[in-house]
Amino acid sequence: MSLAIVRSRALVGLSAPEVMVEVHLANGLPAFHIVGLPQAEVRESRDRVRAAISHLGFEFPNRRITVNLAPADLPKASGRFDLPIALGILGASDQLPRGVLDQIEAVGELSLTGEIKPIAGALAMTLHIKLAGQNRILMLPKSNEPESNFIQGIRRIPVANLLEAKLALTDLPKFSLASAPLHSADWRLSLRAAHQSAAVDDLAHVRGQHQAKRALEVAAAGGHSLLMVGPPGAGKSMLARRLPGILPSMQESEALEAAALLSVAGRFKPDQFGSRSFRSPHHSASGVALVGGGVPTRPGEISLAHHGVLFLDELPEFGRHVLEVLREPIESGQIALARATRQIEFPARFQLIAAMNPCPCGFLGHPERRCVCTPDQVGRYRSRLSGPLLDRIDLQVALTSVTPHELGEPASGGETSDQVRERVERAAQIQRDRQAKPNATLSVTEIERFCQPDPAGITILRRAMSKLNLSARAYHRILKVARTIADLAAKPGLEVDAIAEAIDYRRGLDAVGTP
Repeated sequence: MSLAIVRSRALVGLSAPEVMVEVHLANGLPAFHIVGLPQAEVRESRDRVRAAISHLGFEFPNRRITVNLAPADLPKASGRFDLPIALGILGASDQLPRGVLDQIEAVGELSLTGEIKPIAGALAMTLHIKLAGQNRILMLPKSNEPESNFIQGIRRIPVANLLEAKLALTDLPKFSLASAPLHSADWRLSLRAAHQSAAVDDLAHVRGQHQAKRALEVAAAGGHSLLMVGPPGAGKSMLARRLPGILPSMQESEALEAAALLSVAGRFKPDQFGSRSFRSPHHSASGVALVGGGVPTRPGEISLAHHGVLFLDELPEFGRHVLEVLREPIESGQIALARATRQIEFPARFQLIAAMNPCPCGFLGHPERRCVCTPDQVGRYRSRLSGPLLDRIDLQVALTSVTPHELGEPASGGETSDQVRERVERAAQIQRDRQAKPNATLSVTEIERFCQPDPAGITILRRAMSKLNLSARAYHRILKVARTIADLAAKPGLEVDAIAEAIDYRRGLDAVGTP
């Protein structure tokens, strides 16, 4: 009897637990069994592995083959186990030195010709190998090498086919050098180039809407959520799509987290490493599409927007039950998906930007066009947004229609995205130096420490709490927004003007008025 063991990695959410691929050859009637809670695509690897081994001229053992994927209680999905199963069969049949299999971890999907196809989650798996602190060599598909290179300190063997994998393991010392890592300076240079290539979405192209531009700057500087309410054509979507161009640069840890999530979803592109995601799902999206799910469990839109922007246009058109799933992630920055067999967590520290019309026809409060909606229709339209959800949105701004005079202004008259981003970068650096996080994520204890207003600010804040019937959550969010406004002005304390501006940003729907 012969036994070979190859280590691999599964994907459970963003984690990559180790899997032992045990291949046992026994006498008896020829058979090929895979056990250890494999899902359909893993069970189908029997045919892919058999065809790949035979096509490349290796001997496929005409014996009873049992492959055990341990631990047995962990669901195994996707074709990532094809390569370790094939290597285990070659090792158990003495076509490959078994000793070298102890030094590697292997992942990859095989084609019928023996070619090794790319897999999802290569960056996340490489990151977990490094965190595990095990001095093993990662054998992975050659097409996954660029994303794996963002993790430094891991030895890799990128291979294009099963024959190349066997040759590499036969002469392992020759192939066990680490791939050259992509250094921080490289991706920061590519990020600056991305900002320059995004000049077509410059903030200077937006005419008028000075208050909305200011709110966008405050949102970018502190990581705050923003709701824009205005008539059709006021520029809500245009403003939202210019937010990524003024956001502060990502820290390397943030970039790795965001890239790992995109890698798990199979959406990672190495040339976009360090760029903040901008996700804009259609209003017909389901709750599962937003928070994640499926078999195997995949991250949803809120996780794909991790450290980036989630833009929900036509907010009331989303199903109410769909919007309600956003309430917990907005507060906690993560989403826990409870399933029958296990609970899976994905990070979801996204920046919510939403846009909506003031009424069903869109012209409530318009200076020239008449609104045809009844008060009852307006009430039903706005009631699609629950009070708890609106309470979690830091900035709520009412936009007006752009006048012909403003449309005729030259594009050079307004500030460019580069000019605004410079102020945002300075404010973000102040926050990192003071509390090592954006103001939007401050806890209650940190708010009491860093967001104490002056006596005049306390007076106006108490008056606003009484007149606007604000909740305790709104009180804390006003203080966090005011802290960001003060940081943009490089002021150490919270003065009354910062408090007053932050309060004004809580009046979005009320500022539009009633029909």
